[in-house]
Amino acid sequence: MRLVSTKAETLVPTAAEWQARVDLAAAHRLAVEHGLSEGIFNHFTLAVPGRADRYYQIPFGLHWAEVTASCLMEVGYDGQVLQGNGEVERSGFCIHAPIHRLLPGHACVLHTHMPFASALARLDQPRLEALGQTEIGFLDKIAYDDSFTGIAFDPAEGERLASVLGPDNKVLLMANHGVLVCGQTVAEAYDLLYYFERACQAQLYAMWTGRPLRHVPDAVVARTLRQYSESPVYDGKPACEHHFAALKRLLDRRQPDYAD
Repeated sequence: MRLVSTKAETLVPTAAEWQARVDLAAAHRLAVEHGLSEGIFNHFTLAVPGRADRYYQIPFGLHWAEVTASCLMEVGYDGQVLQGNGEVERSGFCIHAPIHRLLPGHACVLHTHMPFASALARLDQPRLEALGQTEIGFLDKIAYDDSFTGIAFDPAEGERLASVLGPDNKVLLMANHGVLVCGQTVAEAYDLLYYFERACQAQLYAMWTGRPLRHVPDAVVARTLRQYSESPVYDGKPACEHHFAALKRLLDRRQPDYAD
């Protein structure tokens, strides 16, 4: 099956849809700046607000530094382009469409081969360990896929990944592959993606010293996880929203065309 645009009618987006487009475009641009992208490959997707049958995906062939809010396609769970024009990258559809369909709580799904997470995924028994505060913050929201099956060219692979991830986890470390990070919003998902890479980086740096690793005691891990779950909100919003808003303000100064 070749996934390609049928030149669907273009409709004026609602305010919520346009904001979703702007946020997803910002995430693509930021991933380039933060060294989390691979040119035209990997995939960031977001469920279209108020719709239960489609998600946003960029046309295949765009570099992530070129992505704008208006270029995003609306892709149905059957792979058809419902809004916009361009080709749907096959593995992106096969991974993301089943996850959006089966796990609707994961509105934003970010998949990358970012360096440190991908390096961890290439180790025997790739596990994030309780070595520090950042790593601990992921221990109750990470699942591990230990079965690399090749390139995802069949939606059955996305269904398998959805079953491993489940509705309660936010991060899926994919053995011999990369990482998949989810959130209810782009802000939540990108915040997790950013800090997961930092956590993997810190662990690998510690491992590379060759010295014994200092694990945090279980009781302190449990306490720290409780503290994360009780983290305060500021101005009525969680910290991830403030982080993403700050990143977008910086992006507005350097690359304002992302919001076009």
